[in-house]
Amino acid sequence: MNPRDRQILHIALPSIVSNITVPLLGLVDVAIVGHLGAPAYIGAIAVGGMLFNIIYWMFAFLRMGTSGMTAQAWGSRDLPETVRLLIRAVGIGWIVALGLIVLQEPIRQGAFLIIRPTEEVALPATRYFRICIYGAPAMLGLYGLTGWFVGMQNTRIPMLVAITQNVMNIAASLILVFGCGLKVEGVALGTLIAQYGGLFMAIGLGIRYYGRLGRYVRLQGRHLSVGRENEPSNNSLWQRDAMSRFFRVNRDIFLRTVCIASVTLYSTSAGAMQGDIILAANTLLMQLFLLFSYIMDGFAFAGEALSGRYIGARNERAFHETLRRLFVWGGGSALLFSFTYGCGGVAFLSLLTDEQEVINAASRYFGWAIAIPIVGVTAFIWDGIFIGATATRGMLVSMASAAATFFVLYFSLRTPLGNHALWLAFVTYLFMRGAVQSLLAGKVIREAFPRK
Repeated sequence: MNPRDRQILHIALPSIVSNITVPLLGLVDVAIVGHLGAPAYIGAIAVGGMLFNIIYWMFAFLRMGTSGMTAQAWGSRDLPETVRLLIRAVGIGWIVALGLIVLQEPIRQGAFLIIRPTEEVALPATRYFRICIYGAPAMLGLYGLTGWFVGMQNTRIPMLVAITQNVMNIAASLILVFGCGLKVEGVALGTLIAQYGGLFMAIGLGIRYYGRLGRYVRLQGRHLSVGRENEPSNNSLWQRDAMSRFFRVNRDIFLRTVCIASVTLYSTSAGAMQGDIILAANTLLMQLFLLFSYIMDGFAFAGEALSGRYIGARNERAFHETLRRLFVWGGGSALLFSFTYGCGGVAFLSLLTDEQEVINAASRYFGWAIAIPIVGVTAFIWDGIFIGATATRGMLVSMASAAATFFVLYFSLRTPLGNHALWLAFVTYLFMRGAVQSLLAGKVIREAFPRK
């Protein structure tokens, strides 16, 4: 096997396993409360789970920004800088988490005004929220740690952590709900236990495999600094230039996430406005996109780690070889997904629901699901490359352009095309992300490897 292929799969495969386990945490909670005898419990978990997904999604920059910068530092063999990046990412994540805990009531009340759950759902959802909010330090700390591990070319630790979290969540929730008689509170506490279990496991594995890097950390007076012994004492963790870069990179990723969230949330809202059947049909088809995205995110992670590493090492040849192989793997995967969806057709939908009316509605739009992998693959691969290059401004520009295209296209065509307009706008949005990044890629690569 080509050495670049081995490197790609070494990072991508554990990432794919980790990504696939992510939705299991939510599914386990729903499955448990689904046997408690009251539909309100399911609604409470759905509302609380959606709220936390949005909150944590908005701070995903702690993972993405950290991975690219860490990979570059690792590639240039600047080990003290990798330590600084880890401490900054986890430290800032914990500061944000503290703010979420302090502001939990305004956040919950504001969210409930938007979601508008019934009184029957709102009460258990509130109890769920007030317990799970204390998992914010664990989740945001894990974002920083995961990004750092990816940047250090190690995706096995995040995979082991994700699997362990699921096992702990299942065991703790079952014991608390069916053994101790707790209801929504038991599910929330089970989730909380799993989150902190994952955090402590990640810290423990980090110390085991990277504890030697601790020799670069030292206390100078009242200030913590990171650097080699004989270096001048200007290596403060919170050095202005370093923090400026850290926040600039993460600001762009945050704004990009806002664009993604606006498209995702409006797509759901637009489907809901067309009735329950169309909403259900769109939800089924979106599961096919999510399955594809879990796989492609694995290759994007490989792009983050390897491109950042070779940029840091100033190895342009290895960078271009890796880029070509990533597109081969991504393109092959996209063709396989589209072919499989095309052959499977309605059978896939039947696995997800036995409601024939919903299946019939989804079948009318199934062609869009077949097209998504081929149209969207370029965006996923370039996302990984741009993160590795810390070219986050280009990512923001491409995402903003794609989001604007989505809204313009949908509002222009929704009257004559109905739900087809929504899917056309979504597919075009994915295409635009990759197309704009392709136009910007040459400049990004030239800046990553400046000519002498």
